[in-house]
Amino acid sequence: MTESVGRWGLRLLALACALVVWFFTSVEKRERISERVLDAPVTYNLPRGAVLLEPIQTVKVRLRGPDRKLRSLTPFSISVVLDVSGAPPGRVEVVHLSQTDVQRPDEIDVVSVEPNEVPVRLDLEVSRSLPVVPRIVGEPAAGAVPGQVRSVPPVAVVRGPRTLVAHLDSLATSPVSLDGHAFSFEQTVSVLPPDPLVRVVQPAAVTVQVPMHNPDDSEDGGPGRGRPERGPAP
Repeated sequence: MTESVGRWGLRLLALACALVVWFFTSVEKRERISERVLDAPVTYNLPRGAVLLEPIQTVKVRLRGPDRKLRSLTPFSISVVLDVSGAPPGRVEVVHLSQTDVQRPDEIDVVSVEPNEVPVRLDLEVSRSLPVVPRIVGEPAAGAVPGQVRSVPPVAVVRGPRTLVAHLDSLATSPVSLDGHAFSFEQTVSVLPPDPLVRVVQPAAVTVQVPMHNPDDSEDGGPGRGRPERGPAP
């Protein structure tokens, strides 16, 4: 009899422990559901040969889910993908953002997206060859005068939105300093993109040749007298 009562007591104790664990687990789950707002990057599915003008880079996404998962989220855990492959170039289209556009981990729900509408303007992407104009700065050594500066090669190819590329007439380089130079020299510098949406295809860099001469040379009968002129460095 005593043994039977003991077994029933153990069973009741086990049942009570199970109920306590279940209760606190369910309460814990309910308490840990919370919300968080993240800046999510926006990516666009574009039609072939098109480029996006003035794209919106991020949107604010309000998320709901287990507190532990929300705390572990980073902006790279969430992304918004917009399919604008059907948008016509040259016209502004307003794209509505929905919860289905937000890619997120399991157990995370999307409460809202702000803004919920994004203006989209596409343009055709074109290539064009443009002359390279070296940017010269500084002052040469006393008595030295720079001659006609050359870029080798003289042109570079850029690629970007047609409306932007059409208005370009030349490309600049990173600065070439004359400071301290008395003789002819050359320097390799980068070709600078004229706009964030326009990229330099080729070449990314050019060689700038800067001839230098001394006015006293011509007065004394040419470069053989006075200060000699050096050719471009090999």
